[in-house]
Amino acid sequence: MKKILYLLILTFIFCMQVKAEDLAPNSKSAILMEVSTGEILYAKNEKEKLPPASMTKIMSMLLIMEAIDDGKLSFDDEVIISENASGMGGSQIFLQAGEKYKVKELLKGIAIASGNDAVVAMAEKVSGSVGAFVDRMNEKAKALGLTNTHFDNPHGLDSNTHYTTASDMAIMAKELLKHEKILEFTSIYEDYLTKNNGTSTWLVNTNKLVRFYEGVDGLKTGFTTTAGYCITTTAKRNGMRLLSVVMDAPTSDLRSKDTVSLLNYGFNTYKLETILTKDSDLGTIKLEKGKLKETKVYLKEDITNLKKISDPDMQYTYNLTVDKIKAPVLANEKVGNLELIDNNGNIVNTYDVIVKEEVKKASIIDLFKNVLSCLTTGEI
Repeated sequence: MKKILYLLILTFIFCMQVKAEDLAPNSKSAILMEVSTGEILYAKNEKEKLPPASMTKIMSMLLIMEAIDDGKLSFDDEVIISENASGMGGSQIFLQAGEKYKVKELLKGIAIASGNDAVVAMAEKVSGSVGAFVDRMNEKAKALGLTNTHFDNPHGLDSNTHYTTASDMAIMAKELLKHEKILEFTSIYEDYLTKNNGTSTWLVNTNKLVRFYEGVDGLKTGFTTTAGYCITTTAKRNGMRLLSVVMDAPTSDLRSKDTVSLLNYGFNTYKLETILTKDSDLGTIKLEKGKLKETKVYLKEDITNLKKISDPDMQYTYNLTVDKIKAPVLANEKVGNLELIDNNGNIVNTYDVIVKEEVKKASIIDLFKNVLSCLTTGEI
């Protein structure tokens, strides 16, 4: 009887392992991440260097969005199409040299139709030249700690030294998702680009899952004969955002099939529970030499926990590591930490605690009034 039980346990473990390995059976490399925690839910050959094809444009879009958010570029800025941009091969939106388009129009051309001509035009706009832009792509990759990534161009056409990994691609995509405005472009299934001559070019999303899978709103497909069919996808359901990458699938349908398998696994197996929000009232802290005697404190960000749906919810308490600060205090300034403690008394994580509103230093008159108040109330 014990032998039979042992065999049943081994069979169960084996089946679970096969099931996990089969999440992306058609792709050479794959990964699944929960975005808010960065936790990896599934991985397969995720460190293998492979050509990313047009998924390269995730890094290009990241640099574009950074330039916009930093105020160095505007969605309404005009871009003049160069001979170099108009002559790009591969996927394109048929831009002509000398034409003018707004940044937001070219960003649509990149995000929806994967236009190589559009991304080259934007690279020249952001950095002055494609070469300078590619240098920035590699600098950004290094800053993100992507040791297995190197770019030769902003579009993803094959080159011997143009490569990344599923793991690095997931980190890039996670960084891009911090610029939430990009999802307004990547979530569009179809649109039209009005050309300078009055005609229109139909833009249809190369990521069909935007239309056919609930919650998908990005990010980028890729294909070359060397890279095979690749896709980085993000989807949000019930407050949880997943990010998947599959690389080198044999067909676009199998690329989508593996992606759906990964996303289904994530959404059916895990959930994100909110423990405290950044609007939660954590109480007050005392102020030294401030116009106010005390002020409320809050979390800098929500505290969430990723857990399997089948597991019971965890119970937490917290401990504030600050009880007094010295004025002046700026709005959103960090003033301490909150330690999250599980029901076993272990510190799970530490989070920043901030003051939302500015508190100015008390003047001599303010301090005098405080002393009088204390004398009157007997608090001194």
